[in-house]
Formats: sequence, structure tokens, C-alpha cells
Amino acid sequence: MHAIKPTVTPLRSVKNSPRVAVAPRRSISQRSNPHQTLATETGVKLAVNMVLSVCATSALIQLWPHYQAVEEKLQEIQAEVNLTQGRVNQSRSDFNRYFDPNEAKSVMQEQSNRVDPQQRPVILQESETPEAEESTQQPESKF
Repeated sequence: MHAIKPTVTPLRSVKNSPRVAVAPRRSISQRSNPHQTLATETGVKLAVNMVLSVCATSALIQLWPHYQAVEEKLQEIQAEVNLTQGRVNQSRSDFNRYFDPNEAKSVMQEQSNRVDPQQRPVILQESETPEAEESTQQPESKF
């Protein structure tokens, strides 16, 4: 009962204080036409994109000679690879032939110029025919 009572300040009544309705202030950009804002934004985006495309195009133009040089080197390297691949294939086939047990005798004969004693030599000779002799003889001259 003996508690402290809060002090109440009288509130102003709305009726007693005449307030003027203040319109909220607009910023300058809000006052202008909203289409003009969109047009400005689109124009800025377009300008930035144009600058970026010009930069990208100039970079591509500068890189084009380097690209062509790299392509030429690549073609040269591919030609060398193809040539080397042919040599590798030939070496593999030779290697397989040299170490094939079925081909050992023929390889040894090729390398040493020796002939197998059981092998008979074949000698081809041209047969002499009378027609061949006549065509090879020179006509006799009368002096």
C-alpha cells in the first residue's frame, strides 16, 4: 500500500495539437520518370557490354598469330609421330621375326650368309634359242 506510484505525464491529445500532414519527401531520382531510370540503367549495361566485347575481340585478334603458330607446330609434330610410328612398327615386326623360333634358321642364314647343308642351290640360266641368236647377231657387211 505504501508502494511507489509511477508518475504519469499527461499525453497531448491529438485533438488539441493541430498537425500539418507532411508529405514524405521524395529523392530526386524518385521524382523523375521511372522509364528514364530504366533507360539509364540499360544504357550503362549496354556500354559496359560493348567495352567488354571490344576487349575480348582485341584479345582474340592478338592471340590469332600465336594460335596459328601452335597449329603449325602441332602438324609438324603429328607428321613426326606418324613417321616414328612407322619405324616403330617396322622394328616390332623385325624384333618379332628375329626372336621367333620358327624363323631362327632363315634369320641366321640372312645374317651369316651361310647356306644350310641340306638346302640345294638353285641357279637360273637363260635358255639359248635359235631365235635369240639370230636377233643378237649383227648383219654382215660387204666390203
